[in-house]
Amino acid sequence: MSNQRFSTLSFLAEQKKTVNKHKDKLAPVSSNSFEQLCDDLRQYLVKPQGYSSDEKSKYTELLTQAVLGFSEARRYILTIIEDRLAKLHIDLDPHLYPPYPTLAEAIFSEIIGLNVIEIVMKEYDQLEEIQVVGLHIFVVVQGQVQKTNFQFQHIKEVERIQQNLVLYNNDIINLDKRYAEVMLQNGARVTLTGYGFTSVPTLTIRFYTVKHIALDELAEQPYQMMPPVVVDWLKMIVQRRFNIVIIGQTNSGKTNLLKALIEQMPQEERIVTIENRLEMMLKRDYPQRNIIEYEVSYDDRHDANQALKLALRQSPERIIHAEIRDEDANIYVRACTRGHRGSMTTVHANHLDDVPDVIVDMCMLDKRTMDTERLLKRVTLYVSQIGIQLAMYKGRRVIQRIVGYEWKDGRVMLHDMLSFNEYEQKWIIHEHIFQAYLNK
Repeated sequence: MSNQRFSTLSFLAEQKKTVNKHKDKLAPVSSNSFEQLCDDLRQYLVKPQGYSSDEKSKYTELLTQAVLGFSEARRYILTIIEDRLAKLHIDLDPHLYPPYPTLAEAIFSEIIGLNVIEIVMKEYDQLEEIQVVGLHIFVVVQGQVQKTNFQFQHIKEVERIQQNLVLYNNDIINLDKRYAEVMLQNGARVTLTGYGFTSVPTLTIRFYTVKHIALDELAEQPYQMMPPVVVDWLKMIVQRRFNIVIIGQTNSGKTNLLKALIEQMPQEERIVTIENRLEMMLKRDYPQRNIIEYEVSYDDRHDANQALKLALRQSPERIIHAEIRDEDANIYVRACTRGHRGSMTTVHANHLDDVPDVIVDMCMLDKRTMDTERLLKRVTLYVSQIGIQLAMYKGRRVIQRIVGYEWKDGRVMLHDMLSFNEYEQKWIIHEHIFQAYLNK
């Protein structure tokens, strides 16, 4: 399906001259009857269309894509609305529904359209996120957040879009449940919050940006995430099955790097991945590989802790945990210490120096009696063997630092292999430290 987006607002602007010619013929439209008709069509559209479960699932996906602005999906849903109105024998006189050329277009705009967000989608190239906070609209382009010159006129417009998105995904957002998440098969993720949970309604659309980028390409233009020598280092680290921890701010490229490192793993290896959302799309890009992808949720039956327990029974050679959280830290540490060498994860930490302590703190939260020093030693030796820190620098994602961890004399030691000097805008490479660590 094409990713070119159809804009109702742009279409209407093109039609404005035609409509203005017929102003003397325009008749008033009852707002009550129009709203009722919109409600009826909304309920009609939300019913899954198709005979098989696959057909119904595809239809639901098309509805969501239509709301998010995908061109072919919009044409398809507009055709359904037109057909439904024709079957109901409702007048389609194009001059009765200003400023819309047809009643179908008017209804489509009300129950499908994204309002000013559609213009934002057309205005910006390489969109990674659209962030709506109340009336204001921000975008993320190449990792940089910027405020747009567009905004909504009324909060009700944001709430209408929220209701459209959740309705077509069999979810709700109301006073009892003040948030919702929508995930598309192409990886786009929509997060919604309402009054009472946030001070104003919010809407975040995060587009699928994790591309199939080879590790070698990440050192070249236009990415330049690392110097070429580090590509060889990382390949050796993966081949020698060191356990890796990656840190970095949001949109700094952690998932892209994880995916590039997974590609370097032997084709025959059995790998289990655990993600909150399937952003890496490994089975899509590597359909023949022996990879099990877990998509975890926040409920107790399908959380990351349960996924890790099941994964350990599925004979994985490596476990790729997209992000360690408090409740699953212990079991991930256990997996790394019991034979799953070459595993990788990310954690929330400000600096690589903090990583072992952060993981230990998460492990201690389950209130089991543990020897803190012994646990810190295990984490250092078996979980955080190699640490990689990513950062955004002038709109570019870079590897800011790579370290090797060592437990010595009862404390954690860090050996810097690579660091990025922002003032000189270049990397400082310590190849002798890398070789020494590799040959230990």
